[in-house]
Amino acid sequence: MPVTESVNIAMMLAESGIIDNAVHELMMRPQLIVAAESNPGIKAAMKNQIMKWRGQVQHRVTKVSIEARFQQEIDLYHEVSNWEPEYFVEHAESIVKKLEGHSSFYFKAKTLVDREHQKHNPMFQSYFCNLWYQALAKSLTEAQQTELEQHKDKLLADLYQRIETMQQMEEVTEAGDEKKAGRLWDMAKAKLTRSDVDSLKSIAGFLQKNNGLQEIAEKLGRMASEVDDLDKERVRSEDLKMVEERCDSVTDDIVGVHESDDLSRLLPNEAMFLAYPELEVVFYKHLVDKRLLNYRVQGAQRKLRKVKAYKRQTKQVDQEKGPFIVCIDASGSMNGFPEQCAKALAYGLMQIALAEERDCYVIMFSTQQITYELTKKDGLSEVLNFLSYSFHGGTDLGPVLDQSIELMSSGKYKNADLVVLSDFIAPSQPDAMMKRINKLKEQKNRFHAVNLSKYGNPELMTIFDHCWSYHPSQLGRLLKWK
Repeated sequence: MPVTESVNIAMMLAESGIIDNAVHELMMRPQLIVAAESNPGIKAAMKNQIMKWRGQVQHRVTKVSIEARFQQEIDLYHEVSNWEPEYFVEHAESIVKKLEGHSSFYFKAKTLVDREHQKHNPMFQSYFCNLWYQALAKSLTEAQQTELEQHKDKLLADLYQRIETMQQMEEVTEAGDEKKAGRLWDMAKAKLTRSDVDSLKSIAGFLQKNNGLQEIAEKLGRMASEVDDLDKERVRSEDLKMVEERCDSVTDDIVGVHESDDLSRLLPNEAMFLAYPELEVVFYKHLVDKRLLNYRVQGAQRKLRKVKAYKRQTKQVDQEKGPFIVCIDASGSMNGFPEQCAKALAYGLMQIALAEERDCYVIMFSTQQITYELTKKDGLSEVLNFLSYSFHGGTDLGPVLDQSIELMSSGKYKNADLVVLSDFIAPSQPDAMMKRINKLKEQKNRFHAVNLSKYGNPELMTIFDHCWSYHPSQLGRLLKWK
């Protein structure tokens, strides 16, 4: 056996097929086969994870040879193989002593040396080194196999955990989309309890019942593909829009009394004139003069109206979509229904980010900022931590805008969407902040606001490209949950 090969023993063993056999064994596990066949996205994500593990474990297994006990013996073997035969025979016993206590070849080597003192075979050195090499290779193989089994057991535990989590997530959301399922697999390392699943089901159910929030999330998801073409002229367009108008003919509410000739809204005391013949003429005179006392009613009627406006034509462009940065006002004034809306909308944006292979960050802000990365590895843990956060403190919009602007100034956040969910009961921002925001808008970043209160600061809303207001009436909320 050439001496130079001794240095590469570990690498040769790592490439001998034991790792490929381990990968094949993994892929033939019934639980993994069933999970892979359930969705193409899961199958691709699982295969990528196993192939990534293969590369990592091959590197780790070869490191076994660097351990002191193997490296020392390999160095000794390399040295002894180059000795002269006479010098080897003279120092054979000292070699055996160096092997004692840490080499599997020790007892065999001791027996060989004892026999050689009786025979004096001129080929003894070559025979001794060949047997030593075989013993060394066997020891390395066993050590690598042990190391490989440990890594394989860890990988299997992780894969089974992800399968269990994916099965639990089927109760929460439909993961039929291939890309969405694949990314959800990457996030499924977290172990979910029954209460975790119930929490996710609750927020998903709330989002489903509040269609307005889902529509806002879908519009936000589409905007990354709609880029204004500055070379196109602004054109006048005409759209139909449903508007509400105050009308006295709609009997929604009684707002007072007035003089009129409407017999259907006549006050009861006016009809008393008809009970006496001598006063009947007075009644008819008031009727002709439109002086009968009537109930005044008022209501709102809806009608379609054509609205004309100038807008720039847009075109769809093929470019990478940036992440969502969702800033949620966690102040005490957001407790209750606004808090549920904010968490549900963030959850909806996370679902869109998974399907579109985008990142989704949530920054909770009040008197301090807490950031959650919902789409990272083990992202479900981040989602659960975010959903369990309690709203308290006051509203301080400035610091979170500063933090978001810093993030969006990096290349990773090009074509990003910043979404602020708040009641916007806060002071206006300084001109310096507006200049920084406008600079980012020029780089195709978008700023959105979702107002969850009727009392938001109108001037504060002017810094955003798009604003939505979502605060349905208490009655409307009750009807949605029936």
